[in-house]
Amino acid sequence: MRTLSQKRAEYALRFIIGDVLEKISKDKKPEEFANFVAGAPAAILKNGLGQTLAFWYQKGFSKGKENENERKYALLLNAIKKWLSLKEGDIDNNFIEERQEVKDFLLELSRLGQKEYQACQVEVLRLLEWIKRYANAELK
Repeated sequence: MRTLSQKRAEYALRFIIGDVLEKISKDKKPEEFANFVAGAPAAILKNGLGQTLAFWYQKGFSKGKENENERKYALLLNAIKKWLSLKEGDIDNNFIEERQEVKDFLLELSRLGQKEYQACQVEVLRLLEWIKRYANAELK
């Protein structure tokens, strides 16, 4: 049986070597994504989870579609959205119901009680630690 930390680590590595390396081309400087991820936990701790995710949504999306020039925001926001609702193999996260649209995810997050909201924030911070480690290893 795997620990939750092992599950986070696998998810983070699959995200970096799959989604990030596939979608961020060499001319877009993958190091830029690694630098962005490095500052993500501090942004959440300073501004709160909801405010930070709302900012990333504003930067990463335009009229509900990914903004090509600011893809790093959309990639990370989608990874967090997926992780908080992932039910796959031995992973059964039940923080938030799975949502197709990011705006629906953000609405559901805003409707959580304080205890559930704080649990989501802690989980996101723990996931970001793994994403940050693998981003530094694979993208710099």
